[in-house]
Amino acid sequence: MTDQIITKIENRFLHIILNKPEKKNALTKNMYRGLANAIEKGENDKNIRVMLVYGKENFSAGNDLKDFQDIDNFNRPEERPTYNFMQNLMHAKKPIIAAVSGYAIGIGTTMLFHFDLIYASQDAKLQLPFTNLGLVPEFGSSFNLPALIGKFRAMELFLFGDFCTAEEAYKMGMINKIFNKEELIEEVSAIAKKLSEKPPAAMRSTKELVKKYYKGKMEKIMPEEFAEFARRQMSPEAQEAFSAFFERRKPDFSKFE
Repeated sequence: MTDQIITKIENRFLHIILNKPEKKNALTKNMYRGLANAIEKGENDKNIRVMLVYGKENFSAGNDLKDFQDIDNFNRPEERPTYNFMQNLMHAKKPIIAAVSGYAIGIGTTMLFHFDLIYASQDAKLQLPFTNLGLVPEFGSSFNLPALIGKFRAMELFLFGDFCTAEEAYKMGMINKIFNKEELIEEVSAIAKKLSEKPPAAMRSTKELVKKYYKGKMEKIMPEEFAEFARRQMSPEAQEAFSAFFERRKPDFSKFE
């Protein structure tokens, strides 16, 4: 396991910790591999009943854009480093809990829609900046988010790409509960411990029943999202957005139709 993804077992649940605080846990190809491997480890270890995912200081600022421009220039979804992570998370049978503090941007938010329970600290800020980057929603979020909070609120988050506070996310039903930042991991660890004491087969069956409907939708929607995302990633709009980010200026989309 990469040192940027740390795992430890406690009370029959697995901690999966994003450990790149200097970059706000912006995800690289190696971190995606580490996350995929950690989830696989949790699924295969009979002593583990629950998985808990969180980040040092921040949850995740999304993709590391420098790495992102290199790693995602592939022809098929299964060639991308994100693919195994997405598949492992989406098809995990054991309960997976997120503890979100600080920034959760892009895939740092869209991955949450595949978790089973989401808790956040008061300082948590969720963002879906895809349109601002000349891109489109991914990881099934074009279905998951409208299904969760309604079409109009989802469109507002997608089209404007503004930050959503923990309180706003809670009111929309995107998270279960808010804790003080200093208490978040302790409180959510206690929840994970309590869950790990439940009947394991019954938990897995319940999760399977709850996810059965939308998993079928994901199999259809995610390839469509991928194809459009890949097209948009190479578009002049996206290239302008990326250049503006690295040059620390406002992007100029006035010349595009």
